[in-house]
Amino acid sequence: MRVLNLVPSERSRFFVQQRETLSRLGVDETTLTVPSERTYDGGDTDGRSVVDYARFLPTVLRHSLCDYDLVHANYGLTAPHAIAQIRLPVVLSLWGTDLMGEYGWVSRRCARHADAVVVMSERMAAELDEPCHVIPHGVDLELFRPLPGDWARAELGWRDDPDVNHVLFPYPPARGVKDYPRAQRVVERVDAALDEEVVLHTVTGEPHERMPVYMNAADVLLVTSKREGSPNAVKEALACDLPVVSTDVGDVPERLRGVSLSRVADTDDGLVRGLVEALEAGERSDGRVAAEEIGLAESGERLRGVYEEVVR
Repeated sequence: MRVLNLVPSERSRFFVQQRETLSRLGVDETTLTVPSERTYDGGDTDGRSVVDYARFLPTVLRHSLCDYDLVHANYGLTAPHAIAQIRLPVVLSLWGTDLMGEYGWVSRRCARHADAVVVMSERMAAELDEPCHVIPHGVDLELFRPLPGDWARAELGWRDDPDVNHVLFPYPPARGVKDYPRAQRVVERVDAALDEEVVLHTVTGEPHERMPVYMNAADVLLVTSKREGSPNAVKEALACDLPVVSTDVGDVPERLRGVSLSRVADTDDGLVRGLVEALEAGERSDGRVAAEEIGLAESGERLRGVYEEVVR
């Protein structure tokens, strides 16, 4: 099977994982990216303009005349380009902010014309009038696994002291949708409530391969996002048995259901309680069992099944 992938940036880590997984499953693909250099956070954040997307259309139309079985639009703002060509069936994958954010109307309109739509969570599916497939991005269970915490803290230069608690905010503070000021506010309250010191750590510019070290060095993951689809950081934390405290976004309630020392909360008070409970317990969670159902292979097989469905 030959697939023409459209994506804002091919450096996006979950797109790279998806492409590699599907390649192992026998999918031959070509990736076209929107012409711009304005990406950051490892390609996960899109800084492209309307002009950049307009310049992308002729390239897509030209390639659609080649020998492909389907077009896969990864991210809602690539969907107009996919449906502009009329020769190939279209699979549209929505990642989260492309449906729940400012340009969600573009994704909704284009979803009506796609042959299949893939979303990351049931919450996203409820935003669409069309039937869709819920296939969250998979997590690399070989890369993300439990490791000794003392070793991980030494690797990062974090204090390895029973009187110090480490809270991980796994995003650059500048990403507004992640709401770092709220994370600061919540952790300050937790620090005041506990006898032990509580330190908030952020991550900026680290290669994805290094993130398991952070997940194993930390005592709890804190997510304060305003919007998400299926946050990879939560799934990666589960794979490392790291407790998670998060706002009620995306598929986080589904992912954390039944996982020990993990909590979803809407209020600052609830987030504070969740952090206090996890830190006072001083234990790892049992999240890896839950993560095993969303591994890369499982997600890849399901996505290949969608491809096969639209080309029949």
